[in-house]
Amino acid sequence: MTIATADLYDERGDELDSVALQFHDLGGRVAFDGPIRTVRCHRDNALVKELLATPGDGAVLVIDGGGSLESALVGDLIAGSAVAHGWAGLIVHGAIRDRAAIADLDLGVKALGSNPRKSAKAGVGEVDVPVTIAGVVLAPGRHVWADADGILVER
Repeated sequence: MTIATADLYDERGDELDSVALQFHDLGGRVAFDGPIRTVRCHRDNALVKELLATPGDGAVLVIDGGGSLESALVGDLIAGSAVAHGWAGLIVHGAIRDRAAIADLDLGVKALGSNPRKSAKAGVGEVDVPVTIAGVVLAPGRHVWADADGILVER
């Protein structure tokens, strides 16, 4: 069972960073947590698709799209693959598409917004590198908790 981020912060605030950027809850699961995996990419989701087609083992994929809302980094097919492969959730510093379909999936999805435009598929980007969102470092292997109140990351 996932603990509420507000309660977790009250208990362990000195050990946690809070992501102040406001994300939308777009998946069928609002509260989720797990170890962090990362992809850094800009308007190219080939690495996202590739990684989410591998066993997630309850991890949360943090996708750093640089905050771009110009094209979607995740759609319903990729999100469905994440569910099928055991990922707990996605945090997308960018846009998704297929919001209605993704809202029906048992997957936590936080994103800045949506755009029906698809992204490139060249495979440009980096996997499992530390990414910084709103001044908070989300590094592979650290734990992340997310719910309706926001996102907390272990230091």
